[in-house]
Amino acid sequence: MKRTIMLCCALMMIAGVEAKKIKSCPLKGYTLVWNDEFNDKTLDMQKWVYQEARAGWVNHELQTYVKGTTPAGRNVVEVSDGTLKIYAIPEGDKVYSGRIYGNRQNGFRYGYVEARIKLPVGRGTWPAFWMMPVKHEKGWPADGEIDIMEEVGANANYVSSSIHCKAYNHPMKTQKTHEMLIPTAESDFHVYALEWTADYIRTYVDGKEQLFFENDHAGNNDTWPFLMS
Repeated sequence: MKRTIMLCCALMMIAGVEAKKIKSCPLKGYTLVWNDEFNDKTLDMQKWVYQEARAGWVNHELQTYVKGTTPAGRNVVEVSDGTLKIYAIPEGDKVYSGRIYGNRQNGFRYGYVEARIKLPVGRGTWPAFWMMPVKHEKGWPADGEIDIMEEVGANANYVSSSIHCKAYNHPMKTQKTHEMLIPTAESDFHVYALEWTADYIRTYVDGKEQLFFENDHAGNNDTWPFLMS
């Protein structure tokens, strides 16, 4: 079975994802197979799916992830002016937000993916643009995780990419990661991208290499789960 991956976004506190309006990949040899220009007035649910989760479900996050609206009917996701905006909304004694994935039918193995993103401002935020398996066969982290972009609000404008698998993961403090200062990450849109092949995973910020992770070709799922299982 192919180890397919789905695209994920959790961009809190008025973060934005802006369509780049391109019809071809900037790297040679790739053909466009999936995109969203956010031209509609609402999120295209043929392309995206919400994940619902309680507060504290993962990483001790305080927000409750809901499907579209808070209990009071406020939108946690908004599409307008060619952008996707994801909010964190305090309501009562809770905070609500949106966590969305590319439709699972659009999982893929190998390719290039990018998004233009402006990050939120403030301590307590943790915007992320990352990829997870469509099917969890062995559990995390053995199935693999590719973090294209993350930023911790308390460390403003420092963006990172990371690879997690059984051999390399943050509980063991062995994850493969690289951090880069982007002084305008919270004020301007930047392009965060991934190229994923059978031989390597490489991430970019505005076309500049961020992280390079090479397949050791040892046939060991613990060190490279991003292949045929």
